[in-house]
Amino acid sequence: MTALAEPRLAAGTGARVGSPGNATAASLSVEFRGVGRSFPGLEGERTVLRDLTLEVAPGEVLAILGASGCGKSTLLRAAGGLDTGNTGEILIGGRRVAPHDARTAVGFQEPRLMPWRTIHQNVSLGLPHGTGRAEGRERVDHLLELVGLAAHAGHRPREVSGGMAQRTSLARALARRPGVLLLDEPFGALDALTRMRMQDLLLDIHARTATTILLVTHDVDEALQLADRILLLGRDHAPDAAPGASARTVLTVPGERPRDRGSAELAALRSELLDGLGVDAHRR
Repeated sequence: MTALAEPRLAAGTGARVGSPGNATAASLSVEFRGVGRSFPGLEGERTVLRDLTLEVAPGEVLAILGASGCGKSTLLRAAGGLDTGNTGEILIGGRRVAPHDARTAVGFQEPRLMPWRTIHQNVSLGLPHGTGRAEGRERVDHLLELVGLAAHAGHRPREVSGGMAQRTSLARALARRPGVLLLDEPFGALDALTRMRMQDLLLDIHARTATTILLVTHDVDEALQLADRILLLGRDHAPDAAPGASARTVLTVPGERPRDRGSAELAALRSELLDGLGVDAHRR
């Protein structure tokens, strides 16, 4: 594996794509500088992240892998300003993250839709404050077309499948025109076939919007399909490691997307990742 000691990537503001009415915000860099996070516990303070430093380039897809409790979702929440108790510094586009940072949008494992609203109305909830009615309708119509739900705009959440509900959630996050899209196990509750279709959809969306994506996942194959790089989080068990110290590894995924799921090169990297997660890739 390649240790977390890579050249700094050039920060920037990315490029605006699409028509003026439907363009996403410029994709933004994300920089973690010595980030740490601890929580109080019954036996004292529990550290889940310590001194994490990493830069994500504008438009990059970074997958975050690791066992439960290693700080994946904590890191994602900190990047969006949803958790401000961390130490160190997080920058988006060169500026510090603000509480509930408007430059980001979050997609969760559950769609979290309002059951009494239509699909169109649920997506509209993601529009930035102050968006005009005509502009907002155009934006939502465009996003529903993008995620293949234009024909279901008037349906309620109970009238669509789980995969369609998750597509609605993704469209709602994109309605905010985020420079950084934060996804926390967004496809974890879906069946295997629907999950693969959603992965393909996310790649299509990324090709059209070029937004920076940070994706938390437990699925090694999903990370290999979607990411430019993979951040593997774990515990540092070295004798001289500080309590709660995090071991980090960053790996670059070879090949352009969409990737061949049967690639021998990806299979080798998959084994390396599983080994890093403490899983025997050859055990049946």
